[in-house]
Amino acid sequence: MEYVEARRERVEERLAEVVARVDPVELSDQLADAVLAGGKRVRPTLTLLVCEAMGGDPEDALDFGVGIELVHNASLVVDDIIDRSELRRGEPSAWAAAGYGPALVASDGLLGEAFALFDDPRAMSAVADAMVELGEGEAMELVDRPETEEEYMTLARRKTGALFRAAAELGAIAVDADETAVETVGEYAEHVGVAFQIRDDVLDATGETAALGKPAGQDEVMERPSVVRVTDRAVEDVNTLAETESAQARAALESLDLVDGDAREYLEELAEFVVERER
Repeated sequence: MEYVEARRERVEERLAEVVARVDPVELSDQLADAVLAGGKRVRPTLTLLVCEAMGGDPEDALDFGVGIELVHNASLVVDDIIDRSELRRGEPSAWAAAGYGPALVASDGLLGEAFALFDDPRAMSAVADAMVELGEGEAMELVDRPETEEEYMTLARRKTGALFRAAAELGAIAVDADETAVETVGEYAEHVGVAFQIRDDVLDATGETAALGKPAGQDEVMERPSVVRVTDRAVEDVNTLAETESAQARAALESLDLVDGDAREYLEELAEFVVERER
């Protein structure tokens, strides 16, 4: 959709501006390699469109969206180190290209630049909460491996749903929405994020490296607790789980008083896209 692509391009422009101002230039280059090599930019686009669907100017949410994308990419750098994944978006991952030390410095740099953009106490709180959830999810995956479907769903909400929730909440905070609206749009996005993670697990089990832009089959290699491995369900049944999360996301969205238009339409389509995507 041309409308959404315009918002995504605005995010790309601002990301490049933020990274370019980093000093020293060597760190700037490392951050650029980590964050500007592509990506769907789902989270920051979500931030802008929630703001717009709630009657705001997406420019008012731009730095919040860029900030959450920087946080997301910082987490990916660490994920690739943990997984020993040499590819990210079809290119060498940060550690594979530069080594573990520079990759960790880049991750820290991304977080530092991100938090400089959250110049609102509510925004800072939303992102801090998401990072706590993300950290708990990573620890749960590495140490307290989920063995049941319920435990897996908790992991998915922490590992992926939390940043999606924060991205949407930031869009609502940018228009000074009340706490009920912030909470509801966060619920919508959390369900979208969980559906995204479930689909990610399916693609890892069934996809090809060339199509995904990252190594396929890593969940099996790393003995990672994906929904496919934990539940031992058939792929069709796993997709049903994702569709249930998608339906709950749409229900939360319908309960909000949003402006009719392209932004709202995209939010509805996003809940469907995450269960249909092929990469």
